[in-house]
Amino acid sequence: MFTIATRPVISQATDHSGGAIFEIEKSRSDSSQIQDPEDNKVIVNPGEIPRTEGDLRIDFVPYLNFSTVEMTDDRSVLPVNAQLFHDSDKVRGNFIQVTDQREKPSGWTIQLRQETQFKQLMKHGAQLKGATISFDRTWTNSATNSQYSPEVSKEVIQMNHVGETYTIATAKAEQGMGTWSIIFGASKENTNKQQPTIFPSINNTGNIIEDPVFKKPSYVNNAVNLTIPKTSENEAGTYSTVLTWIIAELP
Repeated sequence: MFTIATRPVISQATDHSGGAIFEIEKSRSDSSQIQDPEDNKVIVNPGEIPRTEGDLRIDFVPYLNFSTVEMTDDRSVLPVNAQLFHDSDKVRGNFIQVTDQREKPSGWTIQLRQETQFKQLMKHGAQLKGATISFDRTWTNSATNSQYSPEVSKEVIQMNHVGETYTIATAKAEQGMGTWSIIFGASKENTNKQQPTIFPSINNTGNIIEDPVFKKPSYVNNAVNLTIPKTSENEAGTYSTVLTWIIAELP
């Protein structure tokens, strides 16, 4: 059996003269409430999360958990667990929330980097060799007029290289002001003309799996996947990696 999860870390990148990038870890701030990504009028509680501070900040990034799966020598494609909330029965695609309250919105980028291959912390050298995360069905939502929406990729973001930084969203000057959700996938009840990607998580006996953190029925989101290539070398155990989400001002 495999149990697979990610741990998110956030950094704030500041561009100084000469283009050098300095990443500064920021402490938790309560300056923004987390909005339902499909209905920004509703405030939700996804639990304790890392975030940054300041007029340009990340309010929320997801923990990506791929739950427990059977070992197999064949190629496996595992969907991520969808986003649940403590105070609501709504189920949503995994999402990021960004707020830009700067007086002069010069633009920003959200980037993502996987720091290590999925590995077992309790067994040195045990890794999911060649495993890759992919993000698809990316879209944005906000109370701000859609003409100011940041740009997101319409293609699959395939994180093929550990340590490489991938751009998730870009807001040009005069874009991305206010609070924006950047979402991967959508529920069937969304009113934003997005294709549903969320389905109940079912075990081998046909029963719905309960999420151990939220104590609610678990769902999978087919917009975010972990692909494990065909191999007979992977060992049973709990695997994890660190994903660093980076917000940077554009000059």
